[in-house]
Amino acid sequence: MIKLRQAIVVEGRYDKNALCQLVDAPVIETHGFGVMKDRRLLGFLRQVAAARGLIILTDSDGAGFVIRNFLKGALPPEQVLHAYIPDVPGKERRKRVPGKEGKLGVEGMPPEVLLEALRRAGAQAEDSPEPPDPITKTDLYLAGLSGGADSAARRRTLQQELGLPEHLGSAGLLQALNLLMTREEFQHRYGELR
Repeated sequence: MIKLRQAIVVEGRYDKNALCQLVDAPVIETHGFGVMKDRRLLGFLRQVAAARGLIILTDSDGAGFVIRNFLKGALPPEQVLHAYIPDVPGKERRKRVPGKEGKLGVEGMPPEVLLEALRRAGAQAEDSPEPPDPITKTDLYLAGLSGGADSAARRRTLQQELGLPEHLGSAGLLQALNLLMTREEFQHRYGELR
């Protein structure tokens, strides 16, 4: 498994699953065209792009290029890399029939093709083997953001304050927080929420 510095943006959960088996990097879903209406998700992508850079990896069909072009116009170009997969006719195993254009998407690509697409885009291997002291589930619990009667409401308030997508559970919030701040910053800002 290759550890990458940048986060990767994909269209959906099956694409995310395929990449998570190959790389150690945050993989963020656009929920298809959902990113075009979700201002918080777009704001989160901007924050992640500024903090560590993004690689956009969408399908090679028309819908994938619409999503890519939207993100290209919405994100700072100096913080974004573009990875492209080849046009390969076929269908994914989970589908009964091929997609409208009859092409394999990210989820259907062989692992070596995905890794080569990331390499050609300029993906950078992470220098340090582990992030320094990440925010943990225990930190969320101690801050009252999980495991309590009102923890969901507290998470929503925090997500609004940070401009994060509203439908994050505690695991998604944990990943987002680790992308945006250090454990020390989190404890300083939110350690006394209870």
